[in-house]
Amino acid sequence: MDVRDAIRAARDKGLDLVEVAPNADPPVCRIIDFGKYQYEAKKKANEAKKKQVTITVKEVKFRPGTDDHDYDYRMKHARQWLQDGDKVKATIWFRGREMTHRELGARILEKLEQDLADVGEVEARPRMEGNQMFIILGPKRHKSGGAKPEPHVT
Repeated sequence: MDVRDAIRAARDKGLDLVEVAPNADPPVCRIIDFGKYQYEAKKKANEAKKKQVTITVKEVKFRPGTDDHDYDYRMKHARQWLQDGDKVKATIWFRGREMTHRELGARILEKLEQDLADVGEVEARPRMEGNQMFIILGPKRHKSGGAKPEPHVT
């Protein structure tokens, strides 16, 4: 339909000519009430925003000499956060001469990774940044009940 004819038809009905798909070939327009169109678009955006899940990163800090009870206490908190759907950043803080014994920190992070393997998976391997070593764990993704891929036969 010609643009002028479409505009005339919209005015005759007391409505607006609104381009709804500008990237289509040819562009798609509709004769609708523009105020109502804006309202419904905003309502749809708010509905999508409600369904969106926000993931926060929570941090748990250790020292190379962290005792077993303190470790267990912090590990339980990290486990709870992972079960709630949050990410966990575990940090080992080195001071002074502790920097020469980085393997102690790596051992703690390894143990944490193994203890939380049932509820979380590693997103960032342990690495040093300045005087701290950290690892990032994310909640384990649930397997969807989709179809299994067929085996490859040669």
